[in-house]
Amino acid sequence: MLYYITLTTRCNLRCSYCGGFGEWVGPTELSVPLSDIKAFLSSDPEAVICFYGGEPLLRIDLIEEILREIPARRFVIQTNGLLLDRLSDEALERIDAILVSIDGRRETTDYYRGRGVYDRVLGAVRRLRRRGFRGELIARMAVSGKSDIYREVTHLLGLGVFDYVHWQLDALWDYPPAQRYDDFGRWVDEVYNPGITMLVEYWVDELVRGRLRGIVPFMGIMHTLLTGERPGLRCGAGVFAFSIFTDGRVLACPIAPEFRFNVLGDIWSLRPEQLPNRIGLGEPCTSCSYLWVCGGRCLFANRTKLWGEEGFKTVCRTVVHLVNELARFKGDVEALVREGVFSTEDFRYPKYPNSVEVIP
Repeated sequence: MLYYITLTTRCNLRCSYCGGFGEWVGPTELSVPLSDIKAFLSSDPEAVICFYGGEPLLRIDLIEEILREIPARRFVIQTNGLLLDRLSDEALERIDAILVSIDGRRETTDYYRGRGVYDRVLGAVRRLRRRGFRGELIARMAVSGKSDIYREVTHLLGLGVFDYVHWQLDALWDYPPAQRYDDFGRWVDEVYNPGITMLVEYWVDELVRGRLRGIVPFMGIMHTLLTGERPGLRCGAGVFAFSIFTDGRVLACPIAPEFRFNVLGDIWSLRPEQLPNRIGLGEPCTSCSYLWVCGGRCLFANRTKLWGEEGFKTVCRTVVHLVNELARFKGDVEALVREGVFSTEDFRYPKYPNSVEVIP
C-alpha cells in the first residue's frame, strides 16, 4: 500500500490556491519516533512511502534517515521542486518517482506560485536529470481559473524533462466556492472542457504517429475503457493509500487531518492490514453510471461537498466530458493495439501506487 508521511506542514511557497495546514491541526514537524513508524509498516512488505508536506525537502534530514532506516518497496516524493538540489546522490538512487509541482507555462506557474518559480523549478529538474536520476519525473499541475489546459500540458510535455503530466482541478477543497474563478461553470464549459477536447485529439494524433505521451488521466482512463477493469477510487484514499500525519494519526486522505471522518486511528492502535476500506464513498458517486471508469474522483470532495451539490455536479461534468472524449477514440486505440503499435498494458498507469491523480 501507499503511505504518505507528512514530514512538516511548513512550506517555502505561498501558492494562491493552497490554504496550507494551520498549526491547530497538529504539530508542524513530524513528532513520531521513526522506530514507531518502522514498526507500524513492518507488516506490509509492499509498502510505498511518499514523502509529503508542506514541503518535505525542508526536512531532508528525515528523508535521508527514513531512506536508511525504514525498508519499503519504493519511495516517492511530492515537492515544489525548489530544493531538489538537497537530495544526495545516494538518496536519488533509492527514490523511484519525484512529483514536481509546476502548473504549465512560465506565466501560469508564476501567476499561481510566485514570480521566478517556474525558472527555478525547471532549472532544478534539469540539474536532476544531468545528475543521472533514473526514476520517474512527473509534472504535478494545479489547474485553476487562469489555466489553459491544452497549452499548459503540451508545454510541459514539450520540455523534454518530464516523463508524465497529471493535474488536479482547483475545485471542491476550499470555501467560499470558486474564489479563483470569474465564473466557474462558464470556465468549465467554455475553457476547460474545450481544452480537454483539443488535448485528447492531440494525444490520439500522437498515438497514430507511434508516440504514447505520458498524460496520466488519458492513460489510466483509456486502459479502463480497453479492458473493462474497474479501478475503484483511483487515488486510493482509504482503500490502498493512507497518510501518517505529524502526530501519528492515520488518515484516509493526506490533505484533511482536521476532518473527523478522515481519521482512522493512529500508528499505535492500527496495523496496515486493518486499514483498507474502513471508509468509503457516498452518493451521488455510488449510483453514478460513470463510477466504473471514474472510480469516484475524490473521497474528500465526496464527503465534504464544500461547494454544495451544484458545485459538485459542475466538477462531475468535467469528468464525464473527459471520459466521453476518450471513449470517442476507443476504437482507434483498439486498432493500434491489434496492429501491434501498442499493447493494452502500455496504457496501464500508474504501475504501482505513486500518488498521481488519474481523475483530475
